[in-house]
Amino acid sequence: MQTRFRNWLCAPLVGALLTVALTQQAAADDDPPGRVARLNYLQGSVSFQPAGETDWVSAAINRPVTTGDKLWADNGSRAELHLGSATIRLASSTGFSFLNLDDRTVQIQLTQGALNIRVRRLGRNENFEVDTPNQAFSILRPGLYRVQASEDGNSTIVTVRSGEGEATGAGQSYTVEAGQSGSFTGTDSLYANIVDADGLDDFDNWCEGRDRRDDGSRSARYVSPGVVGYEDLDENGSWRSDSNYGNVWVPREVPVGWAPYHYGHWAWISPWGWTWVDDAPWGYAPFHYGRWVFVEENWCWVPGPIAIEPVYAPALVAFIGGPHFGVAVSIGGGGYDENVGWFPLGPREVYVPGYNVSREYVNRVNVSNTTVNTTTITNVYNTQVTNNINNNTTNITYINKTVPGAVTAVPQKAFASAQPVAKAAVAVSPQQAASASVSPRAAVAPTRNSVLGASASTGSKVAQPPAAAVNRPVIAKVPPPPPPVPFSIQQQALAAHPGRPLGKNEVESLRSANVPATQPLVRQAPPGKPATPNTNHAVSQPTNGQPANVQPNTPGKPFNVPPPGAGGNAPSNNPPRLRNDRPPSAQPNNQPSNEPGNKPSNPPPPGAGGNAPTNNPPRLRNDRPTSAQPNNRPSNEPSSTPSSPPPGAGGNAPSNNPPRLHNDRPPSAQPNNRPSNEPSSTPSSSPPGAGGNAPSNNPPRLHNDRPPSAQPNNPPSKEPGNRPSNPVPPGGNGPVKHPQPPPGNQPPSPEVRKKNESDQNR
Repeated sequence: MQTRFRNWLCAPLVGALLTVALTQQAAADDDPPGRVARLNYLQGSVSFQPAGETDWVSAAINRPVTTGDKLWADNGSRAELHLGSATIRLASSTGFSFLNLDDRTVQIQLTQGALNIRVRRLGRNENFEVDTPNQAFSILRPGLYRVQASEDGNSTIVTVRSGEGEATGAGQSYTVEAGQSGSFTGTDSLYANIVDADGLDDFDNWCEGRDRRDDGSRSARYVSPGVVGYEDLDENGSWRSDSNYGNVWVPREVPVGWAPYHYGHWAWISPWGWTWVDDAPWGYAPFHYGRWVFVEENWCWVPGPIAIEPVYAPALVAFIGGPHFGVAVSIGGGGYDENVGWFPLGPREVYVPGYNVSREYVNRVNVSNTTVNTTTITNVYNTQVTNNINNNTTNITYINKTVPGAVTAVPQKAFASAQPVAKAAVAVSPQQAASASVSPRAAVAPTRNSVLGASASTGSKVAQPPAAAVNRPVIAKVPPPPPPVPFSIQQQALAAHPGRPLGKNEVESLRSANVPATQPLVRQAPPGKPATPNTNHAVSQPTNGQPANVQPNTPGKPFNVPPPGAGGNAPSNNPPRLRNDRPPSAQPNNQPSNEPGNKPSNPPPPGAGGNAPTNNPPRLRNDRPTSAQPNNRPSNEPSSTPSSPPPGAGGNAPSNNPPRLHNDRPPSAQPNNRPSNEPSSTPSSSPPGAGGNAPSNNPPRLHNDRPPSAQPNNPPSKEPGNRPSNPVPPGGNGPVKHPQPPPGNQPPSPEVRKKNESDQNR
């Protein structure tokens, strides 16, 4: 009986504990990332497209950028983003997006253009990947990298100044080490050429100058390395030591009566919800990390502990509001728009997120941004989150709530439409601020303008990427998350609980047939097997941030295309030679002798015809063999020694060499480089097994590509053993009779010699 009673008593307790555990796990799954990227520099025309949207708007400084957000740097434009552990810079005509950005993954989509990436720190289990239309490049070590994709989506060039990375595509993988540059061409197959990196161009020099600026920041001494945006503090304020709060930063050249979170606007950014975007060029780090305090008539920013990795917060404020808060504003028709207000949190005060989070997240976001007791965090969490008592905060004293000018309020309509706060702000008296209730959440439903940002209401046209770049799929090694669900699909659910973002499960429940479960413009790369690239040909140096290896007057066409006959995607062992990229034997003054036994390559065997398969591509333009050049007469001396082919190669051995381009002629094709006629030279014979009648894999000669015997002024040698192989006269089918010595030079016959001897005896 007692056992049955104990079981009956314990069952509800176990069920309650299980429910709490499942609830906490669900909350942990809903935790947002602890980092985002900051758009901190713009030059020229840079456009922005929020995650899940189709409209482009002008990009805004200090806008947090996260998974699904896209950027387009138009012609002649540049942009820069900071992640804390990395810096990403966009060159002109570059399409960029984050396929994924969380605490363990940085996955970039580069549809065209060039990126310069500096990785300062890389976690042990962190993935840093740049996906282009024909490969996925994984950054394996901290260092300096440049990745650029051609406009046609067929080639990618990766330069590693320092560090190490791996390119994967079409089932192959190639390692690119420090000081190397790799060119990867093709989509169904990946054709690789890796050489020493060239020097810096204008875009690289600009990036290097920005890096020097960041490295010289004095603020790095006072903040955690992961704080995004500290580089801009030096030029806009000063550091001082405070006896209560330690090192604090004080802004300068701010308006009279300036207060934090007053000059900027609110934007709706999932999954955090309401997010502050400040107008000041330095206005990022002090509004997403640390705390503010009013000391000696100055607002001072107090950063979090240096030794703890910071956790990004959308806005470290507490909201106040409710019916008749502040001065009600008429909105026409006799109605009134209620106001919403906020003030900055002070040191040691607990930040309670207005979005779905776990208890562990609340701990991390607080201890990394201020010095606060974990017991205090737990008490506040239990009161405001677990028990969902948002207004029961009368026992908490907020030091900034009563500071004159610290509370800012605007009508809810202005708040939701991303209007500039300073223009829309309403007056709040100290009495109103003191009596207002405090909440961790602004109970305002977002609108479409909340998502697009302040520039959406201007109506001005912005530059947009080419349609081909927008719709071009990329190759990914790490599977990205599903595409974001558009705001229009979420809007009704968001209005049901104003100010509260939807959890992951809620968002997925809204996914319909119009929103695919996987990224439609991402192709999964098959597992890559290590492959050996070509390493003996130069990669053209890019210019001004534009993709390199592009033919003049042919935009987007790479130099390093696969050899003819292989198809656009066929792999090759040797890349085509570029410009004057000739092998050693092709250099002037390195010509083989045309002495006996050094016969030219035989034509295709009988029956092969002009369409016989060949392993050597056709020669182009003036790409003539040695004997086809005028004034390159073979030696007639019996002992001259020509250069013989390597043993076993044979004149007809198959070749993997690509076609020679431009003036890329073999050594014997150079004019005025005659072989030696010295009598002491010794002729060499053809390699064993070559034979005069062996089948040839050489392709038909084009243009003026004539065999030696067809060239003028190249008479064959009369020396023994140096006869041509039965040349055919023009128009004839029979062998040519060897020319006879001219009269007067012939040896006397036996009859003549006999007659001469008898005459002498007389």
